Amino acid sequence: MKQIIGSLISGSLNDGFVMRIHHDTNLEEIKTGKFVSIHGKQHSFFSLITDLTLQVTHPDILLFPPAAHETLLNTILRKKDIYATAHLKPMLMVDHEGQPKPVKTIPPHFATVYEADNKDVALIFGNEDDPSKRYFNIGNPLDMKTPVCLDLDRLTERSNGIFGKTGTGKTFLTRLVLAGLIKNDKAVNLIFDMHSEYGLQARKEGKGQSFVKGLKTLFPGKVAIFSLDPQSTRRRGGNPDVEVIIPYHAIQVEDILSLEQELNLHSTALEAAYLISARYKHTWLEVLLSQGENLKEFAESIGAHPESIAALYRKLKRLERLPFFQSQKGTANNLSVIDQMLEYIDRGISVILEFGNYTSTFCYLLVANIISRRVHSAFVAKTEKFLGSQRAEDEPKKLMITIEEAHKFLNPYAAKQTIFGIIAREMRKYYVSLLVVDQRPSGIDQEVLSQIGTKIVAQLNDEKDIQAVLTGVNGAQNLRTILASLDSKKQALLMGHALAMPIVIQTREYDETFYRAMADTVSVQQINEFVNELF
Repeated sequence: MKQIIGSLISGSLNDGFVMRIHHDTNLEEIKTGKFVSIHGKQHSFFSLITDLTLQVTHPDILLFPPAAHETLLNTILRKKDIYATAHLKPMLMVDHEGQPKPVKTIPPHFATVYEADNKDVALIFGNEDDPSKRYFNIGNPLDMKTPVCLDLDRLTERSNGIFGKTGTGKTFLTRLVLAGLIKNDKAVNLIFDMHSEYGLQARKEGKGQSFVKGLKTLFPGKVAIFSLDPQSTRRRGGNPDVEVIIPYHAIQVEDILSLEQELNLHSTALEAAYLISARYKHTWLEVLLSQGENLKEFAESIGAHPESIAALYRKLKRLERLPFFQSQKGTANNLSVIDQMLEYIDRGISVILEFGNYTSTFCYLLVANIISRRVHSAFVAKTEKFLGSQRAEDEPKKLMITIEEAHKFLNPYAAKQTIFGIIAREMRKYYVSLLVVDQRPSGIDQEVLSQIGTKIVAQLNDEKDIQAVLTGVNGAQNLRTILASLDSKKQALLMGHALAMPIVIQTREYDETFYRAMADTVSVQQINEFVNELF
């Protein structure tokens, strides 16, 4: 039986409802972010508690408060004269036929408020046992033991974001979401793994088990590791599926644009890069780096300012210290990394690009831009082919690109220059979307943030960051209070396109139980591969 926690005494559609908490209810068990249901005559209103207040019927009571030992007086006062109220923000209403609808009316005075139960959660957020495999358990509502599911079909319809300050478990949340997408075959993933935390294993924070399994360990047949630092991958107990070599001719001036702030390049240096590119086409970078002491004569030959060419040369010379960048001659006989990635993606295998010890922002920005721009171009071509043929076999697979330090790619300047800003604004027009992971959402362009479909937000303290993640969200002021009260670990506010309504969750444990749930899919796949080999 549902537990009654109070009844409505006032409120409005815009500002929310005020509930008087029942005098027998343990007030300290009522928390902001708690999921409750209000039973009206025709609808149930599913709401979140956003604030709590202590009240008295007459101010004189506060002048002579009862002592702790005056239990009888305390009991009498609690029944009539002292009480607490909770502010409820209605997020969704459901009629007697179980059809969810936007909130467009209000319940009557003294409507009963109940704690939401398992059936309520399953009705609103779906059930992981659904045969469509569209729902994935990501955690439980506060003080409940029933799963809240993400709608993976809706999640892959737009770009998404995972936000939280450092140390709140963003990587853990990202790994959970990616595991759900891989397990249920809802999207192929390209993950730019800056700190090698998604592939083989990762260090677990807190007490107990020291390490947790990575996605390659959980899904050996559905995940491939591409490594810029193969030695680092091997030292951590694995072998990369592909060792990444990027030829200089793969780098275009557009890739350098994203590094303008990182390299402190003046606009004249970028203009010089365009002049070189216009003359030497795809060999422009090799030609520049080969000049050495001839920079002045080289600048005159292409009509560029010598100091601009010298500055560009000095900044880009550091590429020669990165062993995975090689000349075209050294890579002429190799299948390009992009082609290999696309080959894996076409087979439904997710790709994790490990950076190993090359974790500088310069390296991460450059490599992610080079690869993502070419992958996106390939998907544009695939989409156009599908639109022309309209054959099911030509339809591209959904691809989700995961980037960390997202504000570096999507700040107001870079979002207009880089491929990531284009992808975020396209809303998966070409079957490509983003999963952005960041601790400074206020650094991301507002237009891009408004296109983020689903947001998973761990604790944030900076007011600018809180304001940024609530951009374009209905009832932002009420959610601001909830967001400010999140625990620093294992709690998150979920809101957006993949959820029927915002909700605060205690995140799912990433442990042996989780591994077993993921392993079921792996074992079926291995059996199918074995049968195919036999016959």
